[in-house]
Amino acid sequence: MSAAAPAAPVRRALPAPRGLVWTVLRLHRTALWIWTGFVVLTAGLLLWLYGPGAGHTQHLLDTYGYAGVQQDAWTSGIIGSPFSGSYNDLFQDPASLLNVASFAVAVFAAGSLTSRELENGTARLAWTQSVTPARWLAAKLAVPALVVTAGTGLLVVLYRMLWSAHSNLLLAGIGPRALYFAIGPATVAAPLLGLALGAVAGLALRRTLPALAVAGTAQYAVIAFRANSWPFQGRYQQPELSVRSRAITSTGKEIPDPGCYDSHACLARHDVVRFTRQYLPSPDYWPRQLLETGVLLAATVILVAVAFGVLRKRSTS
Repeated sequence: MSAAAPAAPVRRALPAPRGLVWTVLRLHRTALWIWTGFVVLTAGLLLWLYGPGAGHTQHLLDTYGYAGVQQDAWTSGIIGSPFSGSYNDLFQDPASLLNVASFAVAVFAAGSLTSRELENGTARLAWTQSVTPARWLAAKLAVPALVVTAGTGLLVVLYRMLWSAHSNLLLAGIGPRALYFAIGPATVAAPLLGLALGAVAGLALRRTLPALAVAGTAQYAVIAFRANSWPFQGRYQQPELSVRSRAITSTGKEIPDPGCYDSHACLARHDVVRFTRQYLPSPDYWPRQLLETGVLLAATVILVAVAFGVLRKRSTS
């Protein structure tokens, strides 16, 4: 009697998204790849600024103090221009990219995510199947919200890490304060509000171009309001962040910056071997961040409720 053949090993398949989740991911895979590329490139820029990108400016700070930071900024191009290669301006660029991403999320939600499907009839086709309009919209909002939250959350963590390590390399003025108050949990909530704004615009207008225009304009106003309005950043109403600058002698003693600039003779006369500089934490950072985050999330919840209300009215008409 022949021996029984050994049973073939059972292959365990990895869990994969199914149903509406898989449909949303597949339908909007191009947007998903673009978002992933944005997150990867921006994270790479932040890590470069945290590591090798800071080396030259850090050396100038250690050698000449704040005068070295100024020297690096003013010899790298026109400060604040898109052609400036100064560390100060590169430090600010990821914040601008996050604002652009927030705007793009609103436009995407208004166009590709909602109004285009209503305009070409694919949404109603899905509703005639086993998918209810409410489930359709829930998936349309939940999947992008998870992806956007994960991406912006990662970038905010990296940005706060960069701030803690190298904010001392920024030029003093209104810029560091605006950046300090711009990066936090509210930065994660802002694109979620854009997602809700875009959904409402897309569902209400049901035409791609008008929905894009309305959602883009509304999210641009949100970005401008965040930057200029009390009690959030209020860049024009509040003083600069406090800075603590010290020169260190060869004995380790801290003295005020003697203002030697790049004069080695002056540095030797004061026995200065290196410098330290840091922006002091602001006690109102977390109250403002939590208030702003709460306002943005509350507005998001209200707009999501409005979106479901508009959908219910459209689907029953």
